[in-house]
Amino acid sequence: MTSKKKRKTEDIRAKRRKKKTRFFFLSIIVLAGIGFLAVLFFTLSDYIDLIPGKAGTPKKKERRQVVLYFSDANERFLVTEKRLIPKGAGPEAQAEEVIKALIEGPKTDLVGTLPEETRLESVSIENGTASVRFDGSLVEQHPGGSASEAATVFSLTNSLVSNIPEIKRVRILVEGEAETLKGHIDIRTPFAFNREIVARTPSSE
Repeated sequence: MTSKKKRKTEDIRAKRRKKKTRFFFLSIIVLAGIGFLAVLFFTLSDYIDLIPGKAGTPKKKERRQVVLYFSDANERFLVTEKRLIPKGAGPEAQAEEVIKALIEGPKTDLVGTLPEETRLESVSIENGTASVRFDGSLVEQHPGGSASEAATVFSLTNSLVSNIPEIKRVRILVEGEAETLKGHIDIRTPFAFNREIVARTPSSE
């Protein structure tokens, strides 16, 4: 028969084995939990980086100041207006931003020179000439009149030439290959910067 002392020793050893087994499984569970939390943390950190305003978010699009030309209240001359617009990655993209700002219209009491419905289709620059193509809405929605046509042509030309060094001349293309906007100015040839249509200020005299 097994002595009491021997049984007691075996009981103690069995308890120790049970404790070791429980500790082993508990360790595995803890390590698994830590691993899961680590994976969750990195996953959430990647997600947070995509949330606006959080660290890691791409910077806001860089902006630049440009000088835009709009009509004065009497629509006789062009007057400058400074504006902050997104900075394009290249000359064509910068030209697109300038034209979008012109279509949007002035922020002051000046008069817009491009119909709000105008849609820009493309801009390309070659040998100093920017070819700007619009859809038919530029002609369809244009109010007409020689003064208004001149304002549209040279508002666009002066704004592009004065803000983008790569552009020296501007050619206006309209869907359907229009020859004029409303019958007054031939748009089949490129235009250069026009100082005569710009309103004089004391500083420019």
